[in-house]
Amino acid sequence: MDTFPDLGALSDQELKDLIDQLTEEELEVSYRRRILHGKIDILRAELTSRLRKKHDSGEQLFSGADVDRLTDILSGRIPAEADAPEEDLPEGDLPEGDDPRNPR
Repeated sequence: MDTFPDLGALSDQELKDLIDQLTEEELEVSYRRRILHGKIDILRAELTSRLRKKHDSGEQLFSGADVDRLTDILSGRIPAEADAPEEDLPEGDLPEGDDPRNPR
């Protein structure tokens, strides 16, 4: 991230230009987030549909290993985050604090 400028050294017009620039950048980030949220919603709906079909056809949705892992997480024997492989975490240019691999 760029360093923040010395505000006292900027003219009024430079301040206005910087505000406009950062506002435009914020709009672009907001748009990108909305697109990502839409894709996530579509993927979750597809997964839900597939699980529903498996359930309706009598397929087993969870294994004994899944239940054991959940029991360990809920009992505090292993933290939930430590159990998730890093490759399962999302990639991308997420702002600091929004990246689950790098919390605030």
